[in-house]
Amino acid sequence: MAPTDENTQVDQQSSPFGTTPPGPPAAEAAGSGVRMPRWLPRAMVLALTLVAVFQLGSWAFHQLTGLLINILISFFLALAIEPAVSWMASRGMRRGLATFLVFLGSLIMIAGFVTLLGSMLAGQIIKMIEGFPDYLDSLINWTNAHFHTDLRRVDIQEGLLHSDWLRKYVQNSATGVLDVSGQVLGGLFQLLTVALFSFYFAADGPRLRRALCSVLPPARQAEVLRAWEIAVDKTGGYLYSRGLMALISGIAHYILLEALGVPYAPVLGVWVGLVSQFIPTIGTYLAGALPMLIAFTIDPWYALWVLVFVVVYQQFENYMLQPKLTSRTVDIHPAVAFGSVIAGTALLGAVGALIAIPAVATLQAFLGAYVKRYDVTDDPRVHGHRTRSSEGLLTRVRRQLGR
Repeated sequence: MAPTDENTQVDQQSSPFGTTPPGPPAAEAAGSGVRMPRWLPRAMVLALTLVAVFQLGSWAFHQLTGLLINILISFFLALAIEPAVSWMASRGMRRGLATFLVFLGSLIMIAGFVTLLGSMLAGQIIKMIEGFPDYLDSLINWTNAHFHTDLRRVDIQEGLLHSDWLRKYVQNSATGVLDVSGQVLGGLFQLLTVALFSFYFAADGPRLRRALCSVLPPARQAEVLRAWEIAVDKTGGYLYSRGLMALISGIAHYILLEALGVPYAPVLGVWVGLVSQFIPTIGTYLAGALPMLIAFTIDPWYALWVLVFVVVYQQFENYMLQPKLTSRTVDIHPAVAFGSVIAGTALLGAVGALIAIPAVATLQAFLGAYVKRYDVTDDPRVHGHRTRSSEGLLTRVRRQLGR
């Protein structure tokens, strides 16, 4: 064994890289090949923790989506009434009292309109039900005269009362009463939540701005206050444009209904104007359904005329009136306004369609101050005029293609 140890020492000393320590035994070398790095358990724990936090945050966000949307609506409503509240507060009135008076006035107007509209609608429904036999007789007589049939109202009524369709409809309506009641209660609670947050945002607006600015440096504070002021102006301009379109729509539909002799034409005009402008997506259909229903009680052909007018006016409003008014009041391009409504509807549905334009206008106005602009060259191509070189190039291309 001695010569072997000596040879080993000689080999270690004669190594070109210096003295090499003796290697570990074979068993230890095999074990060191499968040993887990020290950082790997910590990395696995960190990855699992991040995944768990992400899942928890995603779950919480989906659970709070409704609340976040209500807060967003409340914020824009507070911005809408901010000018009136600030004007009353500047006259010496407490801000909380000013906010309460604005809310009270809005509530009185809405309640009065709904009460008047409800009484009118109830009277017209009663009148329509009382005159339904006469409408049915006229329809049966017209059908018998044009299609040579022998229909009778008594047979139609008996067949309808004993039909399976009516029985199933009554059963489904009875079972759906609880669902409708739950939806109504949920809607009332949502309205109460929005009203409460809107009141606090409007009444405590200065305090909210101070709390937000207190965590920012002075330079950022000026930017936040400027953005807040722009949001107030753009939201007010958007509501102004909606109110103007509601006035134009109400007057146009009032003239039509008055010409046709439909009762309650002024109230119906106000209904069409407000509902079609301030209820997105389905507002137009809700607005046009009520005048058609009441016109049907006078003459079925009047209902058809109302339908045609609603469709034609809606196209005029969408492609002519709304882009021009919106671009003037909120200072955005009509195409941008139209695209923002589509994007808002895709993201948040009806709420997104309602707040998309003021949000985009606020963002555009705020970012416009930070975009550096340059003088445009006097090149005629800027104005859409082609130069001679471009015309010659186009002529040469056409000649080559002709060959």
